Amino acid sequence: MVDEKIVCAGFSGQGVMSIGQLLAYGGMSEDLEVSWVPSYGPEMRGGTANCSVMLSERPIGSPLVAGDATAIIVLNSPSLQKFEPHLVPGGRAFINSTLVADDVSRENVKSYRVPASEIGESLGSSQLANMVLLGAYLAVAHPISLQSVVSAMEDVFHDCDASVLELNVEALKKGFEYIKRP
Repeated sequence: MVDEKIVCAGFSGQGVMSIGQLLAYGGMSEDLEVSWVPSYGPEMRGGTANCSVMLSERPIGSPLVAGDATAIIVLNSPSLQKFEPHLVPGGRAFINSTLVADDVSRENVKSYRVPASEIGESLGSSQLANMVLLGAYLAVAHPISLQSVVSAMEDVFHDCDASVLELNVEALKKGFEYIKRP
């Protein structure tokens, strides 16, 4: 049964909102109940940004993820510090280990440290780190299919040319494969 409550967080400009939108669009394509709530800091690019996403087979009573996140996807250290306490016991933290030296401090949550910026850079841009982490999350949690997210990219990235879409799909797959490696 799908019942995921995800917080995606990082600096503005790291693609945090794109992760949330792709999860929401992908969830809708699989007939799940979804919510996506963005939150920006007072600064523009470089300020803080996060979003909450819920994917469920049941109706969603409240779109807020406050203290009961099943997963966090964090792209920077301040986000790990801020949102780790929001994870439920048994929750999962997906961390961009290229930029975040710290790991989770709790023993009752699972950490997945992925060198997302480094993997993105190997594809041509560290800005692909968000897609790498999203792929890693999908490989572990399986709330929706990888193909649903790839299909959602056409809606979310509708202003981008085909080469940008291809790079994002490749980064998504690299993150998925990174978690599945032996």
